[in-house]
Amino acid sequence: MADDSRTDTSSQLSSPGDHGSIDSGFVSPSSSTVSLPRISLTQPHVKHLNKQLESLHPMDILRFCKIFFPNLYQSTAFGLTGLVTVDMLSKLDAESPQAIDLIFLDTLYHFQETYDLVERVKARYNVHVHVFKPADVDNVGQFEELYGEKLYDMSAELYDWIAKVEPLQRAYSELKVAAVLTGRRRSQGGQRGDINVIELDDERGVIKINPLANWNFAQVKAYVTEHDVPYNALLDQGYKSIGDWHSTVPVGEGEDERAGRWKGQDKTECGIHNKQSRYAQWLEQTAREQGQDIAVPAA
Repeated sequence: MADDSRTDTSSQLSSPGDHGSIDSGFVSPSSSTVSLPRISLTQPHVKHLNKQLESLHPMDILRFCKIFFPNLYQSTAFGLTGLVTVDMLSKLDAESPQAIDLIFLDTLYHFQETYDLVERVKARYNVHVHVFKPADVDNVGQFEELYGEKLYDMSAELYDWIAKVEPLQRAYSELKVAAVLTGRRRSQGGQRGDINVIELDDERGVIKINPLANWNFAQVKAYVTEHDVPYNALLDQGYKSIGDWHSTVPVGEGEDERAGRWKGQDKTECGIHNKQSRYAQWLEQTAREQGQDIAVPAA
């Protein structure tokens, strides 16, 4: 069950404060080692919850999550699904005063339309947005001075780590996140095709909740239209899934919703939902190709 005392321990969730559980292969000087709040959920319990939540409307899933999970946040890049979640949460405010703050990863390479949308959402819903950027930089110029131009092309894995994975881990740690709402849906395909409503991310020590997991794009778009939810202006230009400007293009007729992300690449995720061990494997492979010896953390 949920435990807001922050003193419980669980074999299902590993704390990022335990260095033996971190398998990223990278170390950031800005990463915190503060332990996260703990929630004890066994796998059978999670299976039971998913069975009960599967048939519920996303609003009811969110209603349950606000009651059940302490230190609950929403991680969003302000895509349509995340915006629907924000709107639904605002409608639940009358029932429960517990505010759900947002976590936004500013990679520094978002479209201007995305930054404009962030301000519109803040004004519309009076929601607090915690912005996390790559460590030790505030703008593109500083980023490229440290890592060179077009790091996203030169080393996509390293870019993912620096711009997305490490900042999110820092957010989890600094905010003491116990559970986080995401905008993933099964209809988006790829690695998302079989996600559950509730997932244990035992590598990062948090519980991930996908409240709109069983909705499709048409349902999401219909909700946005019906409730006049603010959305990214790029949606009207053929974009359906919007990330960094350097890796996002409009979706063609008949293409999958996320077909415009990393077009032509063997890639479907930005990194924050990948296993941390993926980066250790990448580091080891890179070192091997360069003929270097490097100590890679054990899984």
